[in-house]
Amino acid sequence: MSRVDVKLCGFGGQGIVLSGYILGKAASIFDKKEAVLTQSYGPEARGGACSADVVISEAKIDYPYLKDVNVLVVMSQEAYGTYTKKLGKNGILLIDEDLVDMETKSRKWKVYKIPATRFAEELGKKIVANIVMLGFFTAVTGVVSYEAMKNAILSSVPKGTEKLNESAFERGYQHGKALI
Repeated sequence: MSRVDVKLCGFGGQGIVLSGYILGKAASIFDKKEAVLTQSYGPEARGGACSADVVISEAKIDYPYLKDVNVLVVMSQEAYGTYTKKLGKNGILLIDEDLVDMETKSRKWKVYKIPATRFAEELGKKIVANIVMLGFFTAVTGVVSYEAMKNAILSSVPKGTEKLNESAFERGYQHGKALI
């Protein structure tokens, strides 16, 4: 892996920026790679467009912005419409299948679907859908290791929520492993 450009997107309140932070932390602190995070969100506190861009590399990162999106994680329909055009021909698209109605056009992407929000609701807290998605991301892409992501999640979530977040991560990870 020389450089991987990842865009995570959805709407405010889904933990998109936190997901980017955790992904960058998994790569840089626990997998000893280089990582840069940039974020974008609308003026609304919740419900507005939101994205996090994470560049991960084995080498020093000379340009901290996305060059060619290799992995696109989509958690809202609006984000799907806005950001899929940035995904490269051989990119990987991960979607929350209950929130994103994907066009059926033939694309040259690898597409993986997970009901992340539904899984989070089954665990008792819709708010951990982003952590379910990070587990799925880890299993499907291999960009960061299982242990690195797990450690990054557990060291980033609020005290007292570790067990719930670990369960959410495992649920997404196992779903991804079953698909590949």
